[in-house]
Amino acid sequence: MFEEYFVKLLALVERRGKITELFYPIVMILQRENIARNQDVVFQTLGNEDIIRIPAFDFLKESEWLFKSINEHKGEFILLYIETFVRYICTHSSKVKSSDKTDIRIILHDRRTKINSEMGFSIKSQLGGDSTLLNASKATNFNFKVIGVDFSDDEIAAINSINPKRNKVIERVNAIKKKGSSLVFDKVDNSTFRNNLVMLDGDLPVIIANLLLEQLNTGVSTLKELAERITETNPLKYDIEQTSPFYAYKIKHLLTSAALGMMPATAWSGRFDANGGYLVVKKDGEILCYHFYDRNRFEDYLFSNAYLERSSTTRHEYATIVKEADGTLSFKLNFQVRLK
Repeated sequence: MFEEYFVKLLALVERRGKITELFYPIVMILQRENIARNQDVVFQTLGNEDIIRIPAFDFLKESEWLFKSINEHKGEFILLYIETFVRYICTHSSKVKSSDKTDIRIILHDRRTKINSEMGFSIKSQLGGDSTLLNASKATNFNFKVIGVDFSDDEIAAINSINPKRNKVIERVNAIKKKGSSLVFDKVDNSTFRNNLVMLDGDLPVIIANLLLEQLNTGVSTLKELAERITETNPLKYDIEQTSPFYAYKIKHLLTSAALGMMPATAWSGRFDANGGYLVVKKDGEILCYHFYDRNRFEDYLFSNAYLERSSTTRHEYATIVKEADGTLSFKLNFQVRLK
């Protein structure tokens, strides 16, 4: 029946596997139309008036066919059959505002408190590759000063023209180092993103800058390992005699905020849009719930699976030496986070 197929969101994956005894029964899904839990899949208006009723088995069959088709294609593709079915069930659009982290709102029944609660979830799919946690844009550029040696215009042009098929950013940074110069963090270019980070933690701009440099220096990309490395070097000179996890804690706070509410180019109030957490669609089609109710596990999931990815240098105007009006040289690195 419908409950067997859809209403149990298995909670959280740990190293020992998913916690099968912990699940959240779905009472109703809220979009433009409500989807009620029943022996059938029932689409209702927001006033709870039935629009259409489909046997749960038929709905499951359609979803399995769509899942199979997605796995058989790469990139964008058209499925006229599924488009016909989507129109039949009166669903016109699944998109949400780009400024909203919530992809779907669900009324869940909490078996511990016996209370039904409406919560927003962000959906992350592993079907088409790793999902993005924090998107790259001009707003996520971190500006560094090139110090140590004066560069001529010809030398600047030569470095900016380095354009291998892979590792362009690394090659350009290595060329800067070979000249005897180094990169020193200056600022987050976008004032909105800078203010969002400072609101979370005043040290985050410097911490992220050190993560970006550490990635370039070592080739390590996972945030958990990068955090371990900057904990050893301790660039902010925290008192670590009692082994307090300063860097890991602040990075987890950043990841959670980026996952549930904060966007770089939008002034953030500190409120979480996706107050429920994440729904992760695994490659085998299973749906797992990373519920913010279990905050520690949710943060550990993000921290263990997040990694830095270098975005396209042609889109976001970074990885180029720029001579400023005051004669100083700037070099930008971009901050983008994905989940594996």
